[in-house]
Amino acid sequence: MSLVEVRGLTKIYHTGTVDVHALRGLDFDITEGELVAVMGRSGSGKTTLLNILGCVERPTAGRYLLAGEDVGRLSDAQRSTLRLRRIGFVFQAYNLLPGMSARDNVLLPTVYSGLPNAERLAREALDRVGLAGREHHRPAQLSGGEQQRVAIARALINSPSLILADEPTGNLDTQRGQDVLALFQELNRDGITIVLVTHEEQVAEHARRIIRMLDGRMASDWQVAQPLDARAVLAQMLAESEDQP
Repeated sequence: MSLVEVRGLTKIYHTGTVDVHALRGLDFDITEGELVAVMGRSGSGKTTLLNILGCVERPTAGRYLLAGEDVGRLSDAQRSTLRLRRIGFVFQAYNLLPGMSARDNVLLPTVYSGLPNAERLAREALDRVGLAGREHHRPAQLSGGEQQRVAIARALINSPSLILADEPTGNLDTQRGQDVLALFQELNRDGITIVLVTHEEQVAEHARRIIRMLDGRMASDWQVAQPLDARAVLAQMLAESEDQP
């Protein structure tokens, strides 16, 4: 079953006397349970696409259906509700509030959703990403990889059907990046659909499907025969580091 359906998706930004065509008539579906990487150089339209899929921006033309619901027909308030109910976001810069604990950062989306049993769910989300016992640490007391795990726990607290991740390993070293990719693969195996924007080929190769964008259009779309297993890659990296004098 398709979770995401995009037909003729177009986005034009009007900047003074110049029209910038960020997206030019995209057509694709994303099935429930897929792990999809979206690649493209700067200006290809991948971030604009992510913003539209996340109900942050509206397309200029075309249709976007999320779980069969036509997002374009929704009011701003309805789109906000849909975003809170169905979508989790993970960003390159983590976007954690520095003065708040890991648990309180994870709880932030529930301020608007009114989720019952929110504190218990926050603890469970932190446990799910491997941060049990770290819930009272502030971002400055956590490594970059741990901060990204807090951000992923925050994305999980409302039990989304779709996670949108924008360059989630961009601020991490290779080892911590592999650790985060392994977590995404585990969440995907649990049934969560994930769309991962990246400019790194090796990151994209962890996905089951790679969409490449160029100048606002889909340049290619193919299934990966054998995605990289992040846990296996990480284990090999650790073994090699132990063998070095």
